Amino acid sequence: MAKARRAAQVYRAYQDVSRPGSPGLMARIRAVPRMIRGAIRGEYRGLGKGKLSMMGLAVLYIVSPIDAIPDFLLAIGIVDDFGVLVWLTTALLGESGQYVTWEKQRRLP
Repeated sequence: MAKARRAAQVYRAYQDVSRPGSPGLMARIRAVPRMIRGAIRGEYRGLGKGKLSMMGLAVLYIVSPIDAIPDFLLAIGIVDDFGVLVWLTTALLGESGQYVTWEKQRRLP
């Protein structure tokens, strides 16, 4: 069930990135640092402090040697890290797409 959910999440992110008129993948990736700075400064309100904190915790969880399920349990231990990575990637792509759209609307006179 979890594999199907992750696959569906990745597919939805792919559809969002490849939709005509939607910001492309590289535009979204380049926008991530600007989006985070804007959210921290309070300029961009589309990314709340709670979600930003969850993203930070996800990065810490991925790079941390301490896991909920230890990595030495190969089959299971890496799957939880991968699930967090999939969530983080899809969340960043989705949020950065909204941020790029927000930037474009803000620049319009």
